[in-house]
Amino acid sequence: MNKISARLRTEAAEGVPALLLRPWEPRDAPGLVEVFSDAALRRWTSAAVHDEESAARWVRDQRAGWDSGRRYAFAVVEPAADGGGTLVGHVVLKTPAATAEVGYWTAAHARGRAVAPPRALRALTDWAFTELGLQRLDLIHRTDNTASCRVAEKTGYALHAVLPASPPAFPLPGHLHTRLRRPAG
Repeated sequence: MNKISARLRTEAAEGVPALLLRPWEPRDAPGLVEVFSDAALRRWTSAAVHDEESAARWVRDQRAGWDSGRRYAFAVVEPAADGGGTLVGHVVLKTPAATAEVGYWTAAHARGRAVAPPRALRALTDWAFTELGLQRLDLIHRTDNTASCRVAEKTGYALHAVLPASPPAFPLPGHLHTRLRRPAG
């Protein structure tokens, strides 16, 4: 694993728990299978997770991204006192292109509670700008994913362009949101 910070935290706030963002671990595979049993999540993601074997493979792929420095994927967890926690989502920073891209998903049981997407995405964004020194981040979602559009706006990602459909991976038009690093001071 690269020698950059691999654990991020958000503080608890009124009505919402603290969050821990950490690299995916093999022990996350069973929870990942459960999360991916949600049809809505499968609609918005391209990940093929349907059993523990495919979940373990997906986790290994996320870890390989860290090792290569090209994909920093974090499990978003509501931590528990015993050191475990509840998986509530995923955020990722993809860096192989000239402009880095962020992405995320939220477990069904955590949706609508302001738990994962805005807070985890803010933490990832701040980390990408301060820890990695990136200057621009892009967020892309399908135009019919209004929840992702709201999260992008809440976290300071301005709508930059409407992208044409690109089947099969991106069957409908998309929104490109962009956030630039603000100068210090």
